[in-house]
Amino acid sequence: MARTLLGALLNKTSSVAAQTPVPFASRSASYGGVFGSNRTAEGQMRAMSAVGTLFAIVDRTSNATALVDWKLYRKTASGRKEDRVEVTSHAALDLWLKPNKFMPRQEFVETFQQHFDLTGEAWWVISRHQAANVPLELWPVRPDRMTPVPSRENFLAGYLYTSPDGEQIPLALDEVIQLRRPNPLDPYRGLSPVLSILPDLDTSRYASEWSRAFFVNSAQPGGIIEVPSALSDDQFDELRDRWNEQHRGVGNAHRVAILEHGKWVDRTISQRDMQFVELRGATADRIREAYGISKTAIGDFEDINRASALAAKSWFAEQQTVPRLERIKAALNFELLPMYGPTAAGLEFDYEPPTPPDPEIEAQQLTARANAAAALVTAGFEAAGTLSAVGLPDIAYVGKPAAPAPDTSLSDWQNSLAGLLGGDIDAAQRWVAVEHDDEHTCGPCREVAGRTYKNRAEAYEDYPDGGGYVGCIGAKYGNECRGHVEKRGRKGGEGE
Repeated sequence: MARTLLGALLNKTSSVAAQTPVPFASRSASYGGVFGSNRTAEGQMRAMSAVGTLFAIVDRTSNATALVDWKLYRKTASGRKEDRVEVTSHAALDLWLKPNKFMPRQEFVETFQQHFDLTGEAWWVISRHQAANVPLELWPVRPDRMTPVPSRENFLAGYLYTSPDGEQIPLALDEVIQLRRPNPLDPYRGLSPVLSILPDLDTSRYASEWSRAFFVNSAQPGGIIEVPSALSDDQFDELRDRWNEQHRGVGNAHRVAILEHGKWVDRTISQRDMQFVELRGATADRIREAYGISKTAIGDFEDINRASALAAKSWFAEQQTVPRLERIKAALNFELLPMYGPTAAGLEFDYEPPTPPDPEIEAQQLTARANAAAALVTAGFEAAGTLSAVGLPDIAYVGKPAAPAPDTSLSDWQNSLAGLLGGDIDAAQRWVAVEHDDEHTCGPCREVAGRTYKNRAEAYEDYPDGGGYVGCIGAKYGNECRGHVEKRGRKGGEGE
């Protein structure tokens, strides 16, 4: 069935295109003349080429959507995105990368996205392999040529495709995928933003045509030539031709008019009176409002700096591109992949994030995650699984680093100096034993008097708490030890 449609797309469309093109004015008249009175899907699509603001919006959104890369993944039991495994070889992936032999993925996406942004609908027609009955090609089809066929029992029985020559081709449910913006009045069709701005589109087009006519018609809106009596046909034609020859066109603007038997009645309305600049600006605002797009998104960079430009780019990706990608993602995962049967079980398409990275935010997030990981490990959680829990990549855990070795550089220097000076480095020592030398001093205390120690620990081994020599024997005779250790300066003076 899809092969029959493919023939209609390629052969019948080609034969129609080979015919003599119809002038735009004739085409406009054939479908209603003006946008405001033509609410058909064809009229909505034609509006893109008639109004510059609408063209810029649709071109920007469809192009941004088409430039995003896609990948195919195999889901895991955890259900987390970071645990998925990328699949690089599958028939569904090959089809999505090249939907048909005439279109790469980028052109295919941009084509149907234009349809969607203009009419609220996008249609994919599927051509199947006759032997394997799996999708072989995808084709974007104009929404105005597709008609859903409702069903009392099953909601939808199928679709009808109307070819350019009027032939209607029935299509089954598994031969068509429809993307649509839900229409509150019609569950089978989409809703177009263009319908809400048809009068504004008319206003914009008429303003452009009026401005063009202003310059074509002698740069004046027009006037009346009054004659005192009726003119014959020949006289009328001669007056008209002579006037157009001498005064029509921008090059003849403001030339002096000489009338032999008539009077010129000026009915000029100036551009300033009509305020066409303000009118066209207001119309452009209405069009942007319908699509929810700012001036910056379509190239108006007044009063913008690097920070605001980055913010505008991020906003466009989040609010415009991502919703369109999510709609495509749903169609791929819930409609296209199931057509491949068991070979597609557990697979899903996903797109690369279109939001540009913010270096400052990324640095803040990395710091916050590292601090969270450190806090969890300190609290006793297993270090090996903490990184993935806070969103950091796994790193091999080798345990806590060993405590740093004590700094012995000063002692090594003192020992070296002692060797050079023959051991006489009393002035370099920090602690000295101090004893009273009188008849009450015992022998051990007299011997230890003046001994130097390298540090406080050594001194307190002989003098616990800094006083009373451990070897003193005076206590046997009722005399408490009066010795102690003192901290001395580097030059032998008392320390602070």
